[in-house]
Order: sequence, then C-alpha cells, then structure tokens
Amino acid sequence: MNLSPLSYRPQIAIVGTRNVGKSRFVNQLVGKKISAVSEIAGTTTNPIKNPLELLPYGPVLIVDTAGIEEEGELGSGRITQTIKTISSADFVLLLVDARNQLSSKERELVAYLDKIDVGYIIVVNKIELGVNPELLDELKELREIHFEVSCKENVGFEELKRKMIRMLPQKDGTLSLKNLVRANELVLMVLPSDLSEEQNKLLSSHIQIIREGFDKETKIIICKDIELQETLDNLKSSPDLIITESHLVNNITSLISDKVRVTTFSILIARQKTELTFFIRGLKTVKKLKKNDRVLFAEACVNHPNNGKTKINDWLCNHSQKELNFDLVQNEKLPENLSDYKLVVHCDGCKLTKRAMQTRINEAMLMDVPVVNYGILSSYMNDALPGALTLFKEAIFEWEKMKK
Repeated sequence: MNLSPLSYRPQIAIVGTRNVGKSRFVNQLVGKKISAVSEIAGTTTNPIKNPLELLPYGPVLIVDTAGIEEEGELGSGRITQTIKTISSADFVLLLVDARNQLSSKERELVAYLDKIDVGYIIVVNKIELGVNPELLDELKELREIHFEVSCKENVGFEELKRKMIRMLPQKDGTLSLKNLVRANELVLMVLPSDLSEEQNKLLSSHIQIIREGFDKETKIIICKDIELQETLDNLKSSPDLIITESHLVNNITSLISDKVRVTTFSILIARQKTELTFFIRGLKTVKKLKKNDRVLFAEACVNHPNNGKTKINDWLCNHSQKELNFDLVQNEKLPENLSDYKLVVHCDGCKLTKRAMQTRINEAMLMDVPVVNYGILSSYMNDALPGALTLFKEAIFEWEKMKK
C-alpha cells in the first residue's frame, strides 16, 4: 500500500448541485462505502477527503463536497466553500443528472472551471434512468468532455478512470530551477550591503531555498554589491547567471556583458510556486487604480519587514496619483470578501506549498481580483523589468503583450 502523505496527493474534487448523487458516485469510484448516501438533499455538509490508489497513476485524494443549493452562491462575490474546493483541486469531476438539462448553477460552475488552470470532466450520472438528449446537445455545443456513468449498475467507471489518468497533472508539480542553469555553470549571488537584520534573515532563507533548487553541480559564488567589480575581475570567465535584489539590477547590468542573464531572488522564489504570467498581468491594474480603491497586502507569514510594505504603499500612491486604502492579512487564507479589493499585492510565498500558492491565485481569479507579487512589483518599481525576466520566455511574452 502506498502511504503517500495526504497533503502531497493530487486532489480530485467532486462537485455539483445537491442530490445529484455525488456521495454514491464517490463510493463507487473508490470501491467502498465511505460517504453517506441519502435521498435527502444536502447529506454531505463539509468536504470529505478520501485516499484512493488510482492505478497506474498512483495515490490521489478524492474530495466529496457539499452540493450547491443557494441560487447565485458562486456569483455572490465571496469566497464560498465551493470556490475554495475548486481553487485547491488538481482536477475536478462535475456531476450532472442525466435526466435534466444544465441548470444555471451548473453552467456557472463550468464558467468558473474554465477561468482557472485546472482540468475537469463533466460526468453524466444516473444514466440508468435515461439520458436527456437536450443535455447531450448542450454539452456538444459547449464542446465539453463528458462521460456517462451509472452508480446503480456500475457502468462507465473504468473508462472514466482511464480518461482521468490521461488528464491528471504530472505528479511532480514543482517548478524546478534546475533547467535554468546547467550543471557546472556559474551562478553569482549579489547581496545588498545595507540590509537590516530583519531583511537579512528573510534574504538568507531565500538563498537557502534557491541553492537547494539548483543542481548539486552548479557553482555558486556570493558577494556583496560593493564587492561586485572586484569579484568579476577575479573570475576567469563571466558568470552564467546573476541573482540579486531588484534595486541593484540596473547597476549590475551596466557592469556585465549582455550575454549574462540577471534575475532577482524574489522572482526565483515566486517562480518555484507558480508561473509568473499571472503576476505580470496584475501590473495592468497598478496603472488603473482610482481614488479610495482598496489594496490588500497578503503575506503567508509575519517575517516580512514593514519597510518593504511602506515603500510599496508610497510608490502605488505616487504612481497612481491617488489616495488608496491598504489592508494587511498575514495567514494561510485570503479573506472571504476578497472581491472588495481592486488589487492584491502578495508575498513571494516562500513559506507556502505550490498547491497553497496556486489556491490563492485561483481564488483571486474566480473573484476577478488581479494579483501582483512582491518580486514582480518591486522589479517594476525599480525599472528592472523586463531585464529580470529574461530567464522565462512565457513571462517575457506576457510582458510584451502588456506593453502593447
């Protein structure tokens, strides 16, 4: 038996309206009775997580959710339990009743799933009672992948599992740094010489994370910014990559060849957790902030220096030429009233898992709230973009789109 920790297993969420048969479906999918089955709508009130060996893929976690009953729950502008579930899922199975057409709530669910980067399949359940041809026409019109199953007659599950396995994300979901630098290449880390004790502590943790992300054969040299010229003069050849803080990027690029790549510690930390394109798109909103707009600082821990937030506060107000309202959260969850904010300025997520960071991004996307992180925004503030993005083709492409 595979004893993979539950928190590391890919999560497959089972969602749908109440009494569509999710609990019976989960029992059939897992192969044993683990969820309560009742003809009374709303038997499952809180998400129930069940481990499953989905062979040959491996261990996964099936999440049985409470059904959506309240009309407009998804469009309420708040982070509801359904929003949390699909935001944290690696894959979603949306159950619909074979006898009915798609309801407005089911169409809303489809629209939400299309908004975020998560694969899904629509499962047409209870086919033993007959399949509504108008439902099939709707699914065809929407070009949705769907499978037909019967829990009562145990039909369609093997085919569904095979399709799930083909669509599930790769088990190693981390965004490795190893493909950025080849073995035996030289990385030069340039540190500011005027860091406070609080800033130095945070940067040291970033350095440790990045060092662990590179190949063991990668050569790493660390120097202070005031030692940079001497360090470069003593090297037999130019470094292949320089990593520094955003406010030093332009000074460093003036001293080196155009062939030497440069990026920042914050950008690398953020890139390990998610793609950078979403944060770059958030920069568009920075230019459009209006008087009294609310901006949320979101930090996953309490270790971030206050002077960094103060600089961003002042810069955003000066850049927009508007008075803005700022709030701060320092915990693992975003507030339920996230849609009240025009912009989220998020930390780089060094204390978050990849799933936790992606969950926050998905929640913001579903609430139509742009997000920019400290690394991208500070580089933007210091005119270090697009230079600090040259390692990442998708980020450069997004930057060029934004500038048009």
